[in-house]
Amino acid sequence: MAEEKSEKLIKLVPEYLLKKRKAYQAIKATQAKQALLEKRKVSKGKQIRFKRLEDFLKDAHKRHRDDTRIRRAEHRPATPLPPAKNRLAFLVRIREIKGVSPKVMKVIQMFRLRKIFSGAFVKISKTSLAMMKMVEPYVAWGFPNLKSVRELILKRGQTRVGKKRVPLTDNLFIEQHMGKHGIICLEDLIHEIHSVGKSFRAANNFLLPFKLSVARHAARDKAGLLKSLGNPGFRGADINMIVRQLN
Repeated sequence: MAEEKSEKLIKLVPEYLLKKRKAYQAIKATQAKQALLEKRKVSKGKQIRFKRLEDFLKDAHKRHRDDTRIRRAEHRPATPLPPAKNRLAFLVRIREIKGVSPKVMKVIQMFRLRKIFSGAFVKISKTSLAMMKMVEPYVAWGFPNLKSVRELILKRGQTRVGKKRVPLTDNLFIEQHMGKHGIICLEDLIHEIHSVGKSFRAANNFLLPFKLSVARHAARDKAGLLKSLGNPGFRGADINMIVRQLN
């Protein structure tokens, strides 16, 4: 009798309860699928945001100002090229571009500076100088030295493989993708960028735009812009100080 009492009795579930549970689970699965479909429909398009009249006027004023500045620059003499030793420029976007002229936006996209505090190398030419003049109120640019080029590529150098950003830490990987241009290691890539060699365009396209960082407690002005970066525009050799600060 003691052995029989120790045994646990398994209660049988009536068949009508099992059917009820199965029907309930089917209903919940259908509801979950329907909710997912509804969510995808809602998230397909961009959400409508309320915009005040003052914002429209501000954007229109900014576009008009850009168009006027570009039109006046076309009638001025072209900017003379810098000395041959300064053939490489580094651009950093330090201003917001919300509401700018479409021409300015196109140049920003060509320089691959879609995000604020992003940077990229540019080869100095008459065309690139004219383009930099066009976006001068939104970027700071100057001539980086070898130390800045090396620190940027070693610390923040990345490329894209498929849809992933891959850091440049393996010389075999660099040789696999850039070996046909005579670049087989990280030092070759740094030298090609700094010296603006024959394969500069391929090497620069291989590099993704640099995502620079800002100190969390950096001093900002009323508009939320960094005080220590100064004004946008041509900075000459001072661009190296900005690189040290943001890298």
